[in-house]
Amino acid sequence: MTVQGLKNRLIFPVVGFMIMGLLGSSAAQPPVSNMGGWEKGGAYDRLYNAQELDKIKGTVVKIQEVTPMEGMSPGVALMVEDKDGTKALVHLGPRWFIDPKTMGIQVGDTVKITGCWADIKGQEVFMASKVKKGDQFEFKVRLTKDGTPFWTMSPEELAKERAAD
Repeated sequence: MTVQGLKNRLIFPVVGFMIMGLLGSSAAQPPVSNMGGWEKGGAYDRLYNAQELDKIKGTVVKIQEVTPMEGMSPGVALMVEDKDGTKALVHLGPRWFIDPKTMGIQVGDTVKITGCWADIKGQEVFMASKVKKGDQFEFKVRLTKDGTPFWTMSPEELAKERAAD
């Protein structure tokens, strides 16, 4: 057998396994439409009103898991206390998109949050679009101009938005 023949016998099965692995991994991912109630235009998302933006400032006193509405998958929220001792529950987004351990916000941090107020199950909550910590750090979860959640963007749209920072 020639060297080229031996290369072909070794390379083609490896390439075949790589292609099967790629196909298998994309098939194993959940469909984009299965966002656990966090989809753009869903009942929860419609509560976010980009025309009524507000800002709050305070100290993060707790990072917690929340289920905003019945049937939704868990989300990540901050409990923020202002200088007067008033606390606000701040919804960031779905737990499957936000990892509290790596998001860059910790208990004790002083933050400025942009978002809007919403009434959910009789409780006033603040739905965040971005959280600023100091002059150098921003954690963005929605577009400020129209409230589009980052977790609903394509990988290309998300990369473009993050590169603009």
